[in-house]
Amino acid sequence: MAVSPARWGWHQLDPRWAQRVVADAALARGALVLDVGAGLGALTGPLVDAGARVIAIEAHPARGALLRQRFGSSVVVVRADARDLRLPNRPYSVVANPPFGVTSALLRRLLQPGSRLVSARIVLQQQAAARWAAPAAPGAARWSRSFRVRLGMPIPRNAFTPRPHVPARVLVIQRIP
Repeated sequence: MAVSPARWGWHQLDPRWAQRVVADAALARGALVLDVGAGLGALTGPLVDAGARVIAIEAHPARGALLRQRFGSSVVVVRADARDLRLPNRPYSVVANPPFGVTSALLRRLLQPGSRLVSARIVLQQQAAARWAAPAAPGAARWSRSFRVRLGMPIPRNAFTPRPHVPARVLVIQRIP
């Protein structure tokens, strides 16, 4: 089943970089983790290896089928658009490389009042990550009492296939205790 990255605006993260992002998240074994825009499972695999309970969210039906084939019952695969995502009503984390076009909608959803988000490591376009980590980030007056947001590791363009036109950066979100 061929999946065209260019047609869907999708940038698969290199496995070595995916491993770095997951290691940086320092998740506890058994943690519930959403991989939004899971693609073919570059992040899903290391998350499973780290002992996370993974929900892989993927809108593209062929990639979702490939995720089910690859991970079987060890991962829950949900076909959904990141903009319409139903979030868990229990504490969860996010480790994801979502399509760059859903950044604002996804972050608004994750940071909304009542969210049970504990932490996140999200690969974004560098400019978008910087915007959301700034003091005047969209909606910061509402969510900054509950969450700390900062820039994480930079990820070079050559860490993706196909290469995006701009560099990427991990956005780190942490619930304030």
